[in-house]
Amino acid sequence: MLFSEYLHEKAEESRHNETIGYLIVIIGSLFFIGGVLVTVITVENPEWFLIIPYHLTHHPYSLLSLSMTSAGFTLLITGIALGIYYARERSWYMQELHKAHSMEERKLKDERESLTKTVWAEVAQNKVESPAE
Repeated sequence: MLFSEYLHEKAEESRHNETIGYLIVIIGSLFFIGGVLVTVITVENPEWFLIIPYHLTHHPYSLLSLSMTSAGFTLLITGIALGIYYARERSWYMQELHKAHSMEERKLKDERESLTKTVWAEVAQNKVESPAE
């Protein structure tokens, strides 16, 4: 396996992981919004922690809303962090792939130039030898 093929596979894997991170963000936002809605619907005057409403009572809905809100917030932050991490990783792989591709192109160009010089040298040598025969 060539190094460029390896980098291409790793870039595809990072793209897949980045998509998973964005899906985690979507799931987290759904949980967060669901928890906030459950809190707002079941409680008339909730207590607020920054932008997160909560109200702790003995009712099961308060535990459900608090757990959904906190799980949603956690998934939201985790998904954003994963998306950023894998996007940066993919950009690094793409830069390295570009470097490897340019090195391969340069190598092929040098081989082509040396082959062309060799062929022209043989042609010139055959022309010099032809009239002498």
